[in-house]
Amino acid sequence: MNSNLALIPFFSAILVILVGKPFIDFLGQWRLKQSIRQEGPQSHLAKAGTPTMGGWLIVLSALVVALFFDRSPNTLALAALTLAYALLGFFDDFIGIAKKHNKGLSARAKMLGQLSIGVFFALYLGLSGRGTSLLLPFTHAQWEIGYFYYPLVLLVLVAATNAVNLTDGLDGLAGSTGAIAMGGLVALLSRYALHQEGAIIFLLAMAGGCLGFLWFNGHPAQVFMGDTGSLALGAALAGAALLGGLELFLIPIGFVFVAETLSVILQVVSFKRTGKRIFRMSPIHHHFELGGLKETKVVWRFGIAEGIAVLLTIGLM
Repeated sequence: MNSNLALIPFFSAILVILVGKPFIDFLGQWRLKQSIRQEGPQSHLAKAGTPTMGGWLIVLSALVVALFFDRSPNTLALAALTLAYALLGFFDDFIGIAKKHNKGLSARAKMLGQLSIGVFFALYLGLSGRGTSLLLPFTHAQWEIGYFYYPLVLLVLVAATNAVNLTDGLDGLAGSTGAIAMGGLVALLSRYALHQEGAIIFLLAMAGGCLGFLWFNGHPAQVFMGDTGSLALGAALAGAALLGGLELFLIPIGFVFVAETLSVILQVVSFKRTGKRIFRMSPIHHHFELGGLKETKVVWRFGIAEGIAVLLTIGLM
């Protein structure tokens, strides 16, 4: 991989840091501020009124930097996918602000939007000649799945975007784990996916944007990424993996996101079937918070767990 690519996350992070303060002031002036759900930890109620939609800082910086370095079809497709999901998240955030609560689009409308965007990306993959095979994790074997691949594209996009969305519940959590996961995926793409420099460039730009965003999103957060950012991060991860045939690697690479999602599923199933909860609160980061861990410690430990999972995945390959 070209050594100059190491400058991409640097430029993206610096761009976010430079424009971050005036952008956050702009969000505040237009009263684009977060509402906090009453069902969450009571300590989070103090965060009400924090500007949201800060995910635009990550997305727009990544678009500027990535497209400056490369404008190949795959880079443009991944940029369009990420921007589309950011716009979907923006509408979700904006409706929630307008209604003065943390619920924006209905679950059905949000799912319809995710699937519609996914169909267009699946169409691009089909027309680009990407093929319909997957690399199996921890092996060098290719798995040809034929037309089943295209429903899988939709599943991967919906699962990844919702998983990152669920993880975005503590200051700095989604940004830090997202940057780590993107770094791991870049390493795998560089090793196993030929002709995917465009995806690598865009992921590096997004990872740098996440690092710059943490300057403002670390506890106590000056801004939240909102669904604008979390859906975009999930889309970038999923889209890059799909381009490189590394879809199944999102499970070990996205260890924290998978754990967060499973905690919600298990909690719902357990409560519906037995009337009992497995966790104090889901997603699982709230379970540890309510168990007495400080928010910053939960974020640090989840970041460490994500880093270990990424290193283990790369090492076992």
